[in-house]
Amino acid sequence: MQILLRYAFLANIATSLYMAGVIWTVQLVHYFLFDKVGASGWATYHRLHSQQMSLVVLLPMVIQLGTACTLAWSPPNFQAVPRWFWLLGAAFVVGTWASTFFVSVPLHTKLGNGFDAEDCVALVRTNWIRTLLWTAQAVLVLEAMRRILEVKS
Repeated sequence: MQILLRYAFLANIATSLYMAGVIWTVQLVHYFLFDKVGASGWATYHRLHSQQMSLVVLLPMVIQLGTACTLAWSPPNFQAVPRWFWLLGAAFVVGTWASTFFVSVPLHTKLGNGFDAEDCVALVRTNWIRTLLWTAQAVLVLEAMRRILEVKS
């Protein structure tokens, strides 16, 4: 069982770093460009953005959630990493899911019906929640890895 938990940890590291990179790109590039598209191209742009981003994030998000919950439920036996690390990591990931599906998705649904500057501003502002949570998760897994490697050397 410990070998599976170690692979879960590796998958969690990979998906946490990946999602942190993706969310910073979305926050600083994609959402920044939303109000630059123009009304005539908005519907197509937003539809394609939503479709393509789903392809980019759906599987990594599912893997990250599964591995974070697995690690919290049955943490690997790394003496340098206390159980609260795994619990905090799962809380960060669950928080990103909650923010995604209860805040970002409804705003994207509204924007899918047509560009609205206020909804766009709300999306950018509230997306900082996901940006901070995914960044915190990435920092947490890197710190866990650092602690483990420090003990090994």
